[in-house]
Amino acid sequence: MKQGFEDHCWADIVSDEILKVYEPYHRDVCVGERPALLAIDLYNLVYKGGERDPHEIIDEFPSTCGRYAWEAIEPTKQLFAAARNAGIPVLYTTAPTTSDVVATNRQSGLGTTDNDYEIYEAFAPQEGDIMIVKERASAFYGTPILPELNRLSINSLIVCGESTSGCVRASAVDAYSAGYHVSIAEECVFDRSILSHKVNLFDLHHKYADVMPVADIVAHLEHLLAAA
Repeated sequence: MKQGFEDHCWADIVSDEILKVYEPYHRDVCVGERPALLAIDLYNLVYKGGERDPHEIIDEFPSTCGRYAWEAIEPTKQLFAAARNAGIPVLYTTAPTTSDVVATNRQSGLGTTDNDYEIYEAFAPQEGDIMIVKERASAFYGTPILPELNRLSINSLIVCGESTSGCVRASAVDAYSAGYHVSIAEECVFDRSILSHKVNLFDLHHKYADVMPVADIVAHLEHLLAAA
């Protein structure tokens, strides 16, 4: 399923005038060579409250992404299955359970139970996966991720997780700055604000990453498996 460069979720909010301004960024998109899957903050805290709009449950569950998190579960499961079948490395990020440092300036909604920062069961880590514990938004700030990627001879990343405007964006920009090709699985990233989600995907796609339908990424990984 090949899409046009602008045929993505932001089509309903970005004007023709803005699209004209961003035409110089148009290019062919792809999954890079020697990829790894980087799953950003797919921990229990963001799924709390179930499949409801975040504004309906935010008072009780301040860190939830509500239905946006739940809508991303099935496509993310497809992405994980393809990554594991292709045998590419899988890396996760999560937050420390105890720390005086927080990733953003948000003052409420930090985890309080023992399993808040455990990876959601649908994407549970397997033997050999790598867990990166980060205290700031980016997976690359103050963590051992670069040595791990070097050890694995990885030179590109497939990104999923949350939030699009926060830790996904920060990690994608830092990965690009470190010389990695970044592909973002569009249906597998989410935010508590749909506006922030769309605007940030638009900006990342034009400057730092290739936003791709999960079906295209899965097809690429299946090709890797067939060619192995």
